[in-house]
Amino acid sequence: MKMPEQFIRPMLSVQQLRLEVRGGTQPLVDDLSFDVYPGEFLAVVGESGSGKTMAARAILQLLPPGIAQTGGQIVFDGEDLSTCDPKAMRPIRGPGIGMVFQEPMVSLNPVHRIGEQMAEGLRMHTKLSAPEIRTHCLDMLRRVQIADPERCMNAYPHEFSSGMRQRIMLASVMLLKPRLLLADEPTTALDTLSQREVLDLMVGLARDQGTAVLLITHNLGLVGRYAQRAIVMEKGRLVETGGVPDILIAPQQAYTRKLVDALPRRQPAKAAASAPQPLVQVRGLCVSYPGKRAGLFKHHAPQRVVDEIDLDIHAGEMVALVGGSGSGKTTLGRAILRLVDSQSGQILFRGEDVRSVDRAALHRFRLACQLVFQDPFSSLDPRMRVRDIVAEPLRHLPALDAAAAVRRADETLDEVGLAQFGGRFPHELSGGQRQRVAIARALVRRPAFVVGDEPVSALDMTIQAQVLQLFQSLQAHHGFACLFISHDLAAVEQIADRVLVMKRGRIVEQGTRDAVFDAPRHDYTRALLEATPRPLASLTSALSSF
Repeated sequence: MKMPEQFIRPMLSVQQLRLEVRGGTQPLVDDLSFDVYPGEFLAVVGESGSGKTMAARAILQLLPPGIAQTGGQIVFDGEDLSTCDPKAMRPIRGPGIGMVFQEPMVSLNPVHRIGEQMAEGLRMHTKLSAPEIRTHCLDMLRRVQIADPERCMNAYPHEFSSGMRQRIMLASVMLLKPRLLLADEPTTALDTLSQREVLDLMVGLARDQGTAVLLITHNLGLVGRYAQRAIVMEKGRLVETGGVPDILIAPQQAYTRKLVDALPRRQPAKAAASAPQPLVQVRGLCVSYPGKRAGLFKHHAPQRVVDEIDLDIHAGEMVALVGGSGSGKTTLGRAILRLVDSQSGQILFRGEDVRSVDRAALHRFRLACQLVFQDPFSSLDPRMRVRDIVAEPLRHLPALDAAAAVRRADETLDEVGLAQFGGRFPHELSGGQRQRVAIARALVRRPAFVVGDEPVSALDMTIQAQVLQLFQSLQAHHGFACLFISHDLAAVEQIADRVLVMKRGRIVEQGTRDAVFDAPRHDYTRALLEATPRPLASLTSALSSF
């Protein structure tokens, strides 16, 4: 790809960068070289552990303790940042190079109000008065589409959703008009609509201010939609670089081809369920949360988060529940399992209403159902070995003695590809391996019904593809019904038989996967699909734009 004339001189030049753990034997980043040009949108792509974030932190000289740069140069505006002391880096961090971190709740201080945190950079790097700083902050909050900037300035980070916190973080960084913006997985935990809104805002602000963007991501769909060039990293090394169409459509290296092949793809539709009666039936289900306290003895009216829901799930069927954050998806899944109290409606399991059964019947229902949590690290006991974690649900099967329980646990670990990992602790496993343990624990009892609550949202593309294929193969083998809760429509398109679209506690559309994806009827469904960086569409648009 021929470089435009204004891109001849790079703004940032990283040459032969090497990062090592002190006392380690293998470098985290080795011989990494790339350039970023003014106004350019460059993507850094790779699996978790490939060194993307460490390279970005090295640019700002913010490496964690114990990790050091042992070779190479990082030249920004003609100055080698690797030779700068903290005092020399101070005017570069913010006005020169800004960074949006992956988790805004961690990077925003929970004990300070939003206005105080936004004003800090302007106080340090400008001579603006306090009223001028406040005016700039309010204007920037309006630009990132915060509905009530005045209230936001006086609020704390915990009062906002993940999408709102990421907008606030972006506003804080862009206030200083940096020449280069480092965005480290800025949309990983966001739903589809929030993801697109945040990235569109970032691109718009960068374009208005002439800021170059270095986007660190594992999502190739986002690369196809937003980036001009991409570099691909594997185990700390650069394996391929080039224009986005070349990287996505005609990758040259085996590792890049593996990443592209891992993109979710629609599978042939299965035959419709022929069972006369659904395994799970939900009729008119309502769930409300108490209103916020309005005084010492008063509360606001309860908030209804699940509103008159009807749905059916047949044995062996994969039903996907999609929608934005706060739409009530997780609450509905937990309410069906009786983990959240519902105020009205019916939950029929094999024809029996589990909302009104006695304790023994409720116990039998829960033994036949399982839940796969979104974050396996927080749902796995760190003090237990993997084999014991998987075998724990078998305590409720009196027919199995201890030896038989261990054999069943080992068989299930073998099914999920972790036959040799039974003696390890959760912290010794990768994110994908921990998710496999969570799936094994859910399936070891051979349940009839499984709820998967965002089980692949935090995984990179290759691990996500492995987990999705694992889900499909285990369902085909064991025949369980599954409610697959997700905001990732690309994953849903690969795995689902039917799709339910949820908005503000209500089902606004449902149907077969092909019907919902190919001919959506509701405006909200169309908005979700348009916001989703669908792989084939991204490839086509990337090709046509060059």
